[in-house]
Amino acid sequence: MSDPDDFTMEHDAPGIDLSEALGELACTHTALRHAARRLGHLYDEAVSPTGLKATQVGLLVQTDVLGGANGPTLQALAERLAIGISSLTYALRPLVRDGMIELRQDAYDKRTKHAWLTALGRKRLAEGITLWAAANRRTEIVLGHDSATRLRALADEVSSRAFLEAYKAGQAKSPRTAG
Repeated sequence: MSDPDDFTMEHDAPGIDLSEALGELACTHTALRHAARRLGHLYDEAVSPTGLKATQVGLLVQTDVLGGANGPTLQALAERLAIGISSLTYALRPLVRDGMIELRQDAYDKRTKHAWLTALGRKRLAEGITLWAAANRRTEIVLGHDSATRLRALADEVSSRAFLEAYKAGQAKSPRTAG
């Protein structure tokens, strides 16, 4: 059995030479996915005493941060999380089922729904954020402050609208559109 870290660029498909196609270019997507999975597992493990996953703690945090009197609209929440509405509603299901979030219709536009943290949701958020913060501090210690700061800045840049627009246009992101 081969070691996955010994991956070579050989391919059986006729006409495709992956070594030539990629050259010396490292795959940014793969590197980020591996890093995200590793951190995801570590943060999931850290918040597991709450019965939540780290992504669910993050969803509770964003619901609270965007809150307001009626809670954020699902559209605002989806935009903040850079996911589609269908992915958001799927992610909300267990939180709604378990009584941590309520979905409420907008008073003026019945097509619009708001996510609202319940008392149980606020309790779980407080528990989860404490455990999450400890994992975050530990990550910062292991990476070092400067590396952790650069990593967050690069991740924020890649998830920005300016990056998306520059990528679609096939152009370098200009300094004035950073963010």
